[in-house]
Amino acid sequence: FRRVPFFLEPHYDESKPFIESNRDRLIKKWGGKKGWEQQKNRHDLKGRGEAAGIPHFNLDRLASNSMASHRLIQHVGKRYGLDISEALYDRLNVYYFVEGHALNDKPRLANVAAESISQSLAKNNNTTSQALMSEKEILEFLNGNEGRLEIENALRALDQLGVHGIPKFIVEGSTVVDGAAGPDTFVRIFREIEQRGKVEGTAIFKDILGVDEETLSRGSYSRESLLMEDAS
Repeated sequence: FRRVPFFLEPHYDESKPFIESNRDRLIKKWGGKKGWEQQKNRHDLKGRGEAAGIPHFNLDRLASNSMASHRLIQHVGKRYGLDISEALYDRLNVYYFVEGHALNDKPRLANVAAESISQSLAKNNNTTSQALMSEKEILEFLNGNEGRLEIENALRALDQLGVHGIPKFIVEGSTVVDGAAGPDTFVRIFREIEQRGKVEGTAIFKDILGVDEETLSRGSYSRESLLMEDAS
């Protein structure tokens, strides 16, 4: 399982901590309050969030450019492993969707990221030889440009695959599945792979994002961690 960056609002100014509230963004996107209400009812975001254990989405969360946060997620995955970057991604979902903070508020983001990485390394007994990134180091990274080219290349690859919205899943490097697809769709796809006895295609974003084979093979979740989540 490998996350690939995607920008909902690629035109947002990177120099600003935030641009607007998500409420204002959606009202404009759907042509006014009436269109926005229709879209809310159609997608049932609140109901789907509750089903996933998210009781409240902060509608007035601060929308911003997300280049810096995407760069950080990818960097953490390559430095510490996909399990640590996935834990950070989960924390940033709460940070943004629930707490309502802007993903381009770099000082706040650095503080939250430093805490998340430290806790995840301790919890997962991660044996990486990489030194723990301090809040100051993370802020310096966020203010820099490392990893930008990889993100831009990934966005171009998504466009070539016809991915213009999220969530989407790309299986075997070619099969694009909409995130709204039901469980039966995924069961069918994985059963076909199981019957075939091998995975065809490749992780097309591995090279684009600069992820080595060892990191990819360790994955973002272990079987044990998934079982523990199901039990809880």
